[in-house]
Amino acid sequence: MCRMDLIQTSVCPCQFREGTYTPQGGTEKSPPCGVLNVFQIMSNKSGKRIFRFLWRFAVGCVGVSIFFVVLFRFVPVYVTPLMLIRSAEQLSSGKKLQMKHHWVSIDAISRNLALAVVCSEDQNFMDHFGFDFKAIEHSLGASLKADKRLRGASTISQQTAKNVFLWPSRSWIRKGVEVYFTVLIELVWSKERILEVYLNSIEMADGVYGAEAASQFYFKTSAKNLSKTQAAAIAAVLPNPRMYVANPPGTYIKSRVRWIVRQMDNWGTLKLR
Repeated sequence: MCRMDLIQTSVCPCQFREGTYTPQGGTEKSPPCGVLNVFQIMSNKSGKRIFRFLWRFAVGCVGVSIFFVVLFRFVPVYVTPLMLIRSAEQLSSGKKLQMKHHWVSIDAISRNLALAVVCSEDQNFMDHFGFDFKAIEHSLGASLKADKRLRGASTISQQTAKNVFLWPSRSWIRKGVEVYFTVLIELVWSKERILEVYLNSIEMADGVYGAEAASQFYFKTSAKNLSKTQAAAIAAVLPNPRMYVANPPGTYIKSRVRWIVRQMDNWGTLKLR
């Protein structure tokens, strides 16, 4: 009976609302028994499948991210998404492919360079938990003044998370994922490990990544033998390593080097923990 009623009245599921239906050309009536429940069950099943898929996808992403963060706590990072993206950009623009990178332990990197990047990029590195909120406040304050450029407030931890796990473009989505990875590496890695990965993965010239490759590229020496001035010169170009060069330095980089060296002298010895 219910089936015949449905056929005779040509009921469309989209005509159901609040326990009634409107046959074409007719008035509102109660839906045939069981028909509304069928469509409700189908809708609920679809919603549950979508929810289960999204839940499993999210759990999978979290699991994979934690796995790689723990893995890179002990294993050298030989290649990063940024290296691959830059290589693709070189090929697509017809440039010669260049990807210089050589992983070395932090013991094989001059303390001058470690101190130089801390003084240049993140002087509160040893004290914060991945985020320098004072620097963020100052950056936002400067951005509200029309006569000043927006200053970066990314810490070494944030830059490490971005370089090792993410892509270089700017977006709120990427920034949100960067925050997530920053918290993870601060929880799992030591400050020494964060700095070690940073110094080995950061872009220091066009197609040149890490302290050892940059030292050879700019000064024909190993990262372990960098002088204070040489280390400051490499640190000086980090805000835009594809625009500036550490050797020979331009006028702006020379002034940056002098400032970084003064900061290094004021700091003293960098003690990692």
